[in-house]
Amino acid sequence: MMHPVSEKNPQSSTVGSKIRSSRLVLLSTVAALAIGGAFLGNNGFSQATWTTPARAETGSVAPMPANAFSFADVVDHVRGAVVSIKVKIAETADADNSDMPQLSPDDPLERFFRKFGGGGDEGTPFEFHHLHPHVSMAQGSGFIISPDGYVVTNNHVVDHATEVTITMDDGTTHAARVVGTDKRTDLALLKIKDGGPFTYVKFAAKTPRVGDWVIAVGNPFGLGGTVTAGIVSARGRDINSGPYDDYLQIDAPVNRGNSGGPTFNTQGEVVGINTAIYSPSGGSVGIGFDIPADEARSVIAALESKGTVTRGWIGVEIQPVTSDIADSLGLKSEKGALVADTQKDSPAASAGIKTGDVILGVDGEPIDGPRELARKIAALGPNANAELLVWHDGAQKTFSVKLGTLPNEQVAKADTNDDNAGTSNLDAFGLTLAPSDSVPGAAAGGVVVTNVDPDGTAAQKGLKVGDVILEAGGKSVTTPGQVASVLSEAKKAGHRAVLLRVKSGDETHFVALELGKAS
Repeated sequence: MMHPVSEKNPQSSTVGSKIRSSRLVLLSTVAALAIGGAFLGNNGFSQATWTTPARAETGSVAPMPANAFSFADVVDHVRGAVVSIKVKIAETADADNSDMPQLSPDDPLERFFRKFGGGGDEGTPFEFHHLHPHVSMAQGSGFIISPDGYVVTNNHVVDHATEVTITMDDGTTHAARVVGTDKRTDLALLKIKDGGPFTYVKFAAKTPRVGDWVIAVGNPFGLGGTVTAGIVSARGRDINSGPYDDYLQIDAPVNRGNSGGPTFNTQGEVVGINTAIYSPSGGSVGIGFDIPADEARSVIAALESKGTVTRGWIGVEIQPVTSDIADSLGLKSEKGALVADTQKDSPAASAGIKTGDVILGVDGEPIDGPRELARKIAALGPNANAELLVWHDGAQKTFSVKLGTLPNEQVAKADTNDDNAGTSNLDAFGLTLAPSDSVPGAAAGGVVVTNVDPDGTAAQKGLKVGDVILEAGGKSVTTPGQVASVLSEAKKAGHRAVLLRVKSGDETHFVALELGKAS
């Protein structure tokens, strides 16, 4: 039970006045937003309208009409299409009781983002519960997109499902089957097995603007149909969950259990699919991420027609172009995607694109960075012909590439021989190197980083013990002396940085080692 301020504080009148004043300011702000929102245009649903309220003789503003701005009509229109999803999952031997994918401790999603279709703190109603040693249950949300019962949700809600049950807004239940899933976008399509026709909703044709009202409907904490509202806070968010990240950020409260549920505009159209939240605590802090409708529409169409999604592929590992990298390559801007590795016999390699090139555009359209390149290539599809504008050997060149099919599981492979074959200490950069064949357990080829000064230039650029330098300044290196020679020549030539091609674990990337900071 909440107590009045006077029971907690003898100065209740002063404190209470401050609280009431604060509330008045907040309520005034909401009222102003509501007035502005009412005149944004006809949303297709009836709502109260008004003229500017008359002033009373005392100078105060007359109260607004009751229910001056409400989402109730929108909610009544769409809630019949929003469903709760219960999933029986066959656990693998190493599975934990969580709906999150198996992520490493260093994965950004593991550190910062929590999926909310299941798993959580012990005792929450949506947590996986053991039925017997090898079966668990999870819950999430979804929405119907056709009268015959196709249902959209997140892949992580139904991943490894052996049985799926749909609960409608009126409490009736239906069995459903998984039509297809797409892990790269975390989308899944289900089909209700019986009944119909069903109430359904459509994807929005227009992308929402930042500041537009949105309404999230779902099944948080297993409570059933719950409605929250907010605005679009940002667009194009990259949360490092995959190569095609392009999330809407919303501040409508969404929690675990909302996964796969829809976010509507004020016309009752789906603008996004609730997928992740940023949350230090596991609950909503007003930062939610939605898969945008324009991305979901094409994925869901492919799942309905083929049960899977095929994407274009050129076979390169790419990374952003930093200012140091741009300077090292003679580029005037940081636009484009740097090719960190080209897979053997891939479409890119066959066309002549090589490691160290920078892809600047696709089919006459410039690209900002790796994420945009990945989306454009994927959208073109297998067997399409693409014209790639590439910074190649110090000049722009156009390559014609016939795209392949993106493999289901893509494994990065780095092609991996003498001066000063012994260990070399590059004190000026805080770096100690040794030939790979002199380091037990090291992969063949390249030069191994054996020690890094935490305050040195190398450490600042992310180099760490165990990394293998494959190239320096575009030249293959096998000894520390070769690396030192390239750095020395570049400094004499007046270069600010030298590009090092580095293999770290299973990934290959470029590091621009600054020469000016070395003493």
